[in-house]
Amino acid sequence: MHGFRAKKSEATMSNMTSNMTMSNMKNTATQIPIEDADYSAIHPPSLFSKLELSNPVFWLSGSFLSLFVFLAITNTTILTELVNTGFGLATQYFGAFWQVLLLLNFIIGLFIALGRTGSVKLGGLSFPELDTFKWLSIVLCTLLAGGGVFWAAAEPIAHFVSAPPLYGDASPKAAAINALSQSFMHWGFLAWAILGCLSTIVLMHLHYEKGLPLKPRTLLYPIFGKKAINGWIGHIADACCIIAVAAGTIGPIGFLGLQISYALHELFGIANNFTTQSCVILFAIATYTLSALSGVDKGIQIVSRYNIILSAGLIGYLLVFGPTTFIVDGYVQGVGRMIENFIPMALYREDTNWLSWWTVFFWGWFIGYGPMMAIFIARISRGRTIRQLILSISIAAPLITCFWFSIVGGSGLAFELDNPGLISGAFEGFNLPAVLLAITAQLPFPLIISILFLILTTTFIVTTGDSMTYTISVVMTGSTEPNAIIRSFWGIMMGVVAIALISMGAGGITALQSFIVITAVPVSFVLLPSLWKAPQIARQMAKQQGII
Repeated sequence: MHGFRAKKSEATMSNMTSNMTMSNMKNTATQIPIEDADYSAIHPPSLFSKLELSNPVFWLSGSFLSLFVFLAITNTTILTELVNTGFGLATQYFGAFWQVLLLLNFIIGLFIALGRTGSVKLGGLSFPELDTFKWLSIVLCTLLAGGGVFWAAAEPIAHFVSAPPLYGDASPKAAAINALSQSFMHWGFLAWAILGCLSTIVLMHLHYEKGLPLKPRTLLYPIFGKKAINGWIGHIADACCIIAVAAGTIGPIGFLGLQISYALHELFGIANNFTTQSCVILFAIATYTLSALSGVDKGIQIVSRYNIILSAGLIGYLLVFGPTTFIVDGYVQGVGRMIENFIPMALYREDTNWLSWWTVFFWGWFIGYGPMMAIFIARISRGRTIRQLILSISIAAPLITCFWFSIVGGSGLAFELDNPGLISGAFEGFNLPAVLLAITAQLPFPLIISILFLILTTTFIVTTGDSMTYTISVVMTGSTEPNAIIRSFWGIMMGVVAIALISMGAGGITALQSFIVITAVPVSFVLLPSLWKAPQIARQMAKQQGII
């Protein structure tokens, strides 16, 4: 924190100190020196400063994303070659490391949650800021957006059509359970744990207790000390994490345009073209940007709550009118089979080609989201215990996600078992939205249910868009209440990039999805120190709070 230079009268100093105390209570991420507060009152921040145009992180991340879009527009061939080469190298040399990283992250998290350190309260508050339903709703919707509907429908049938190598050939019913089990692994315990357990503990302690910024660079503080906070190490770490999460968010936004446009064509005959796709994305941009502008306590929370309500309604409908027996049996047996084969599935390395397009691809995607999701969860989790945090995110949320996959994908598998080719035929060519429509076509009132699923898909993407827009803005500004201009800029920018990429065809978005795996290489090293630092912090805080 800068030294105090402004000289005021004693009364003025008293008032300003009081105001600063209140400000810090509300926003511990940004500790503004009195002279800066006084200067900004006389000279309001310019557009230049509000957009953080002097921030090296802005130029590093913005230049990289701009170069990606430029190559996508001007020379797709070179971009594709570069991305494919980088993708191959990342999965070949870092795939095993990522598998071990995610497994250790999950196991260590459970260890500190189930021990006495689990009672440690995080964030310097005695009680949570958000009630559990609102909190878990936000967390669930933020991650589920990446695969909440279309992947839930398509991944189980993909593993049914082409069996995962660990399982091999089996009878149709057993193959269906194996397919669910493999899907559960990709969207289950390990995926969720890397998004906000150990890294969140480290961030919450170093930010709320030590006053360090709520940025990815803070995760490197245990290794590099002040160099990570004030030097180029921190700038590069922040930029890599912003690039990764921007790519991970732009991809789903682009796919939303492609998938909703396809569905509108199939359901209503609306032209499936660039115009329709762009209109869908523009609607999403407007919605998630407005939500991000309203903040965590309003827009993000409201959208998440209605997402969960609509999801619960669709779950109830499919349980009543869908293949109920198979959904329940598939969930129980699929979770059981995943737990039975948990370590072999987590550390499977025999078929590296299959791994690179499934498990390692997903691990790279989730790692890319890891630091920014940890920041977002740290922002909404003050007052919660380590046990609440880890068991909710590493256990409860994955089990809910797996049940959602059983509802949607399990229904598709049941229809396929009864009528071979019904769902797998729609899936041909890896057509994700066609699988969803093929499933809903087998239910009563198929048109209404299809529309509700499309609405849900859109709101899931909106939830990820608004939460990541907010989080990128937090990292750029260092404030937990970033200004409206920076939020609007990043929200609109991600949507515009998505439109630019789909103008090149689906290949532009596909290249971006593969690029996410490349960005996971540096981000994985940002997450690494949390493996040993989180247990140390948990034990230290347990002593301070008189727990041990």
